Amino acid sequence: MKTSETLIPPYFLKQFPSATAVVGKDGVLVDATHSWFQIFEAETSSGKPIHMYFKGQVELTKNQLNQYLFGTKEKTFRHAKMDQDQELWYESTSSPWFDEEENLLGCFIHTQEITELVQNELELERISSHLKAKSEVAKIGSWEYDIATEELFWCEETKKIHQVAPDYVPTISEGIGFYKQGYSRNRIAMLFHNIVENGTPYHEKLTIITKKGEERWVAAAGKAIRKDGEIAKIFGTFQDIHDQVMADKKIRESEQLLNTLIDNLPINVFVKDKDSRKILVNKAECEYLGTTPEALLGKTDFDLYDKHVAQISRDEDLEVMRTMEPMIGRETINVRKDGSTTNFLTSKIPILDLNGKANGIIGMSMDITNIKQKEEQLRNLINVTAIQNKKLINFAHIVSHNLRSHTANFSMLLDFLIRETDEKEKKRIMKMLFHASDNLLDTLENLNEVVDISTNVNLDKKSLNLSENITKMQQNLSAFLEEHQVEFENFVPDDLMVLSVPAYLESILLNLVTNAVKYRHPDRSPLIELRAVKQDKHVHFSVSDNGLGIDLKRYGDKIFGMYKTFHNNKDARGLGLYIIKNQLEAMDGSISVSSEADKGSTFNVYFNEETE
Repeated sequence: MKTSETLIPPYFLKQFPSATAVVGKDGVLVDATHSWFQIFEAETSSGKPIHMYFKGQVELTKNQLNQYLFGTKEKTFRHAKMDQDQELWYESTSSPWFDEEENLLGCFIHTQEITELVQNELELERISSHLKAKSEVAKIGSWEYDIATEELFWCEETKKIHQVAPDYVPTISEGIGFYKQGYSRNRIAMLFHNIVENGTPYHEKLTIITKKGEERWVAAAGKAIRKDGEIAKIFGTFQDIHDQVMADKKIRESEQLLNTLIDNLPINVFVKDKDSRKILVNKAECEYLGTTPEALLGKTDFDLYDKHVAQISRDEDLEVMRTMEPMIGRETINVRKDGSTTNFLTSKIPILDLNGKANGIIGMSMDITNIKQKEEQLRNLINVTAIQNKKLINFAHIVSHNLRSHTANFSMLLDFLIRETDEKEKKRIMKMLFHASDNLLDTLENLNEVVDISTNVNLDKKSLNLSENITKMQQNLSAFLEEHQVEFENFVPDDLMVLSVPAYLESILLNLVTNAVKYRHPDRSPLIELRAVKQDKHVHFSVSDNGLGIDLKRYGDKIFGMYKTFHNNKDARGLGLYIIKNQLEAMDGSISVSSEADKGSTFNVYFNEETE
């Protein structure tokens, strides 16, 4: 029998284009090509056991090598070696070697480098694994439909979404049948028909009923793949978006609830970005500004309010964002472009981003204009009440003092009358009683007049021409004025109007002029000067004389008191100025005096021109 060495001529292997080795059935290398020896970095000499050449090959043991090399079937195996920190991969194929009598003599080993192939396979495997992981996380599956064979393929993730078994083989009708009856099923059937017929791609959010009966939202997409101009396949994706849709629905419901709440709050609510541009407004804010949300979004306070007010608001916004401290319940005033003014109770809260930095503010403003007006009215009422209370106390003192004096006088006179026996003396006492009775009636009349002024709350004020009323007063006092040779200098404008109760204006003019005449200086003729001018919300009317004057240092705090007189004038009652003061205060007006003894006085009357 020929040995394996004699069966392989030395020149035979030299002609092999690939790295090839011949191994005897005893496991000894018979011969090999030069390229094979280079791969295994061995000397070009045979006669050694084959496993000696494979020594150091990664992923390959001696036993594994024997299993691969010796047998009656062709076997392929991979092995690797390290070359300067680089891993080189090889693939060897073992083919049995028979003689002409089919006796096994050994094997042929064909070896080639496959490093690049292995690296590509590893990269492909890594990418495939990564895509599979992402597919599982994103719940995205794929499907494919072959037009020619009418076969439908679902990937593993698509089957998971449908909750079917891994070995489930779907059909088109079954696939469409998973969609919820009604809109979703009709829609997918129409879309699939269009893509098969026309290649129209689609991407829709629809509802399916899984194998387990669960209703879930999915995103179904399809794209036609053409070959030679004809649609050959339909490829698509299938994603479970149920959780996302439910979350979006809850967000929309929460937004709707929040918007409903904000819109129905009885206060103005707005949200501004870091540049103080409005990015959200509620219904009350829109109604206050008389416009729509679309017209307000993106606007700043400089677009809506007076420049000065807008700058104050902007400074507040910046301060809240800088300090990240809320501004709560601050009284603010808004002046709109049309000049209208509103009082607000305003709060501003910083909006913080995920990094804890302020990037805007939430604002809330409550219109307190009516409250402020009520406060002012209440304050005025309190002031009036305090004044009235003071008047009441003074009035009570006056009544108590005056009536006590009268009653004491009556009591004494009656006592005298009872004890008196002389008829002549009785007549004199009776005369004194009648005189005391007249004085008491005068006092009661005076007090009644004061009461009428203080209690008359429904005053009918009218716009009266001051100059005409002065002329009327002069006519009524013509004899009195002529008797005392009174000279008038009237500088009141002919068209000046005052708001007053007609009877009160007549009383004020009569009392001031008659007082000027009563308290005239004995050494000079009376001169009365009348002036009037409109000042803001008042009319300032003054009556000046050259009479006796008043020592204001001595009597200044008593000059408008009841029954206060400052000269020995038999006609003085001390009631005129008190009545004038009460009449003016009843009309929201006032009176003051400037005077110098022996030189004259000036009474300044202020008529309120504001209507309530």
